[in-house]
Amino acid sequence: MTDNSSTDTRGTAEAFLQLVTGNDPGRIADVFADTIDWYVPGLVDLPWTGARTRGSDVPEFFRTMGSAFVPGQSRYAVDRIVVEGNDAVIIATATHTFAGSGTRFTTPMIMHLTVDGGKIVRLHLYEDTHLVARAFSG
Repeated sequence: MTDNSSTDTRGTAEAFLQLVTGNDPGRIADVFADTIDWYVPGLVDLPWTGARTRGSDVPEFFRTMGSAFVPGQSRYAVDRIVVEGNDAVIIATATHTFAGSGTRFTTPMIMHLTVDGGKIVRLHLYEDTHLVARAFSG
């Protein structure tokens, strides 16, 4: 574990967050490696959940998820980024309003990223999936 590794990891995590909050799904693949370990838990009714293995799949995740929300009503609040070597843990909350149900919800979330060579090779999301599913179905 070197200081350079942690610095690169933090920079990549921060670049990822800028792209997420900038609402530009097309550019978000820039911070991901070609082959990734991606997992977002949730019910099959939520079309953006599940595993992905290619960085090129990441923009579609954000397009699909974003289309479920009322435009302009999503907010992310990052409480902390904890970095150790190639791993970054982002502690945050997300607030969204589902377009279909009109239900607004806030969920705590944690993202565990692993960075290699300045690219994200792993993203696992942890959130209140029960709350998200209830809000989705209204």
